[in-house]
Amino acid sequence: MKIELRENKILFDNGTSSKEIHPFWLRERVNNDEYLDKNTQQRKFDPTSLQTNVSIKQAKINNDLLEIVFNDGVNSKLEIEKIIEEFSRNDSLIKSIKREKWDSKFGKIDKFNYAEDMFENKEMYDMLIKFYKYGFVLIKNVPTKKNFIVNFANSIGSVRRTNFGEYFDVKSVPNPNDLAYTSLPLAPHTDNPYRNPVPCIQLLHCITNEVSGGLSTLVDGFTVTEDLKKEFKEYYDILTKIKVKFKFIDKDVVLENWSELIQLDENHELKQVKFSPRLDFVPILDKEELDLYYNARNKISEMYNSDKYRIEFKLMPGDLMMMDNYRLLHGRTSFDTNEGNRYLQGCYIDYDSTEGKLRHLKRKLKFK
Repeated sequence: MKIELRENKILFDNGTSSKEIHPFWLRERVNNDEYLDKNTQQRKFDPTSLQTNVSIKQAKINNDLLEIVFNDGVNSKLEIEKIIEEFSRNDSLIKSIKREKWDSKFGKIDKFNYAEDMFENKEMYDMLIKFYKYGFVLIKNVPTKKNFIVNFANSIGSVRRTNFGEYFDVKSVPNPNDLAYTSLPLAPHTDNPYRNPVPCIQLLHCITNEVSGGLSTLVDGFTVTEDLKKEFKEYYDILTKIKVKFKFIDKDVVLENWSELIQLDENHELKQVKFSPRLDFVPILDKEELDLYYNARNKISEMYNSDKYRIEFKLMPGDLMMMDNYRLLHGRTSFDTNEGNRYLQGCYIDYDSTEGKLRHLKRKLKFK
């Protein structure tokens, strides 16, 4: 991709075709001190107050800069790389991270070591790259203070508060409002599909673990979904089409959200998986459609629960796991409370936290 000049027209060439960049689009992006605040990168002018008949009187390319003189007398030097980034309509940093799909043959899990200053250095940058690559990361030696998970999460971005509060305790308790707060096994699931929007990222911090069971399990939902599409296209299609109601009831709140089990974006690419069959309610449909839907849901459940896709490991005190709730399913094996305590704390953050931190570190560390 490159920028070209033709007379007083500025063209964007994507390698297969070229088209003119509208002069007003360029005029909106003038970056002189008079027009742009350097710290906030916010305009000091309202572009809707400009005449739309802006034209280019003169333009030239000078190394990495596009120098323009507009017909209203404004001169500006724009960075060509930034123009190309905008034209691609993608977040060049996030989109450039190749998602590595995985199954039970995942291999050795990379681990990061906690340090007080890690949030502003290359360690955090590398950790976030790994997170986007595999959908989870594991951090060792995190202080086992209660509620420290909130400090950790807020050092990346901002905790997503829910009706559970800023954080939640994961331990066996009497009369729980969720099966997570028992010693029972938890099948692979995504968290909070009944919320709108669903929390993007879950953090789990192990405070105490004295039991032999209670292994943490992870499944790459994107791997399973792509295999389902290849092997059972009819099942994949209906799970991307039919919306079900997810529902959660507590003493002071009722949460509901309608969604597909496999959610696609506007380009029909995989965006999110949701799976929590204890909480979903399938709508009334024709019998033939329901037959197909139930068979499809059973098949993807069978795949999510298959040894072929699952990895499992024991979280030890001081371990903190961060996982992508839009991509991964998580669960645990059962444990015996007579052996001792198993106590974790969890919280949620959203993609704006991790994406914002990653872009900030790229800028700060001057990475290309």
